[in-house]
Amino acid sequence: MAAKKIKTYIKLNIPAGSATAAPPVGPALGQHGLPIMEFVKAFNERTAQKQGNILPVVITVYEDRTFSFITKEPPVAEMIKKTLSLEKGSGNALKEPVGTLSAAQIKSIAEAKLPDLNTKNVEAAIKIVEGTARSMGVKISS
Repeated sequence: MAAKKIKTYIKLNIPAGSATAAPPVGPALGQHGLPIMEFVKAFNERTAQKQGNILPVVITVYEDRTFSFITKEPPVAEMIKKTLSLEKGSGNALKEPVGTLSAAQIKSIAEAKLPDLNTKNVEAAIKIVEGTARSMGVKISS
């Protein structure tokens, strides 16, 4: 059997375990003629244990109107906000810090996010997390 022809990819950020047919899911899948409820059920089953996180998902749409999808770890900024119990980052990152991350917290975020980053090196992943933290107005304690 030949491999299915890929029509397109859809990238969405959806709350884990609580996808619905409402936007952004419904319109994104509907325009490609995909069975929306089938995706919603499959996504919610696969992500139920990660409830409370926003998960990036990449949906591969095939020409025969079937699909497959992979979920990734939450974005680094979401992980930082969750670690520090923040509502959002700072509006003015340089003048108004919103919290402080310890080296251990940064390392644990970097290790959790490592599979999705374009590096296999934990030190490089830590630098990525630190950069995101700084741009959100989060200080880094050494």
